[in-house]
Amino acid sequence: MTRIHQSLLLALALLVLGTPAAAQTYSEPKPRRQFITISYDWMHTEPLHFSDHPLEDLVGQPVASTQNEAYEYRTRDGQIQIDVVKFKKRNRGLTGTVYPFGLTTGTSLGLRAGIEQLPDIELTFAGPGAPPAYSLTGARAYDAGVGLFVADRSAGWGLGSQAFIVGGVGRIRSDQSDGSRLFAEGGGGLLVGPFGLQLAVKFAWNKLDDPVSHKFLTVPVTVRGTLSF
Repeated sequence: MTRIHQSLLLALALLVLGTPAAAQTYSEPKPRRQFITISYDWMHTEPLHFSDHPLEDLVGQPVASTQNEAYEYRTRDGQIQIDVVKFKKRNRGLTGTVYPFGLTTGTSLGLRAGIEQLPDIELTFAGPGAPPAYSLTGARAYDAGVGLFVADRSAGWGLGSQAFIVGGVGRIRSDQSDGSRLFAEGGGGLLVGPFGLQLAVKFAWNKLDDPVSHKFLTVPVTVRGTLSF
């Protein structure tokens, strides 16, 4: 065997032996860590337990819904009729989330703050002892909360997913009065690179003190467009 043949065989042997080692050290590229998410929210809110709160709070006695009548609610003794003139269901919001330890894959802590429009509400009352008309306009909630975020992100522009649950408190500012609230929100969505689309449901217990102390529940279903970096 010539020296040239021996050199070729040696080079081939080294190549074969080196290939498994190179394969063992290869690893999938990891997604870049994200620290901030900002979003624009589209919300649709239905009135829930509306007869209990705020209607019973405002009239001071039990309230029932009606069927096939000119007004939507009345007191159980039939003396006061209540007409819901307006309940604005479609509203908007802005949110921002900070991940102190970063977000890649798995579970991470998140701190969320947001501004949310509350539904405009207009009510009229008729009958003996009826209170004056009620109005809530220009109301916004300023929320702050903490939550857990679970992500399965892909590197680059690959498709990923995310789920979360957040709880916190907020302040309410409106044209008529101010108030406070507690909330919990959960949801999830899809991620493509820095962009995302989420679907979330938020339960918020809102409290105001004017004209009397009263509460109402809002449960907006939210579609959220996100940008993370």
